Amino acid sequence: MTAKQATPVKAGAVSVPYGHVIGNEKWRGSQIVQGLQGKIKLILEDGLELVDFHLSNRSCILYISEADLVAGNGFKRRLVRFRNASSLHGIVIVEKTQISDQYFPAVQKFIVLELGMTLLPVASQDEAAQLIIQLVHEQSKDQSSNPFLHKKCSQLLEPTLLRTVQQIPGVGKTKALLLLQKFGSIHQLCNASVQDLELIVGQMLAQKIHAFLTQTK
Repeated sequence: MTAKQATPVKAGAVSVPYGHVIGNEKWRGSQIVQGLQGKIKLILEDGLELVDFHLSNRSCILYISEADLVAGNGFKRRLVRFRNASSLHGIVIVEKTQISDQYFPAVQKFIVLELGMTLLPVASQDEAAQLIIQLVHEQSKDQSSNPFLHKKCSQLLEPTLLRTVQQIPGVGKTKALLLLQKFGSIHQLCNASVQDLELIVGQMLAQKIHAFLTQTK
């Protein structure tokens, strides 16, 4: 157990060149790996434990499968361990299928609102592979055009954050943009007071947003 508990901290020291992905050995032969091979430079290694794939920009992928969601709360403990011990930017990819769809709203609230992590839903491992390839290419493109952009990891996933905030009742695209510009992250938004929110969206909507975010904590 001691070795496993130390793993997330150790994982934070992994340095991944742009255009590369370091994957957990357990994914060898999977649909994800088959989808990645030939598209990006993939290296499989043992010992990553909690992390499934390391990207550049000090970011990584934690994959939650349909089976994980159906099995119970084991995946939650894994995410909490990662969140508490790692300095990496964790991106959680979740399989949203006909079977797991019933669990998704609660999982989304837990990952995004309680842990403050980024969630990206996919329908299959093939789709997950395409998503990882897109993330790697965008990171490489951003690095080549602006070597300082890697300091702002959240900019890469701004469209996902925007969609997440829009799912709060009464919040459209414009108000979601204003909220993200003001608070910067879901985590800070959740900790905002009614008075802080009023300055952005007005009194009535501020109260609704605050009530919604409070209920999900």
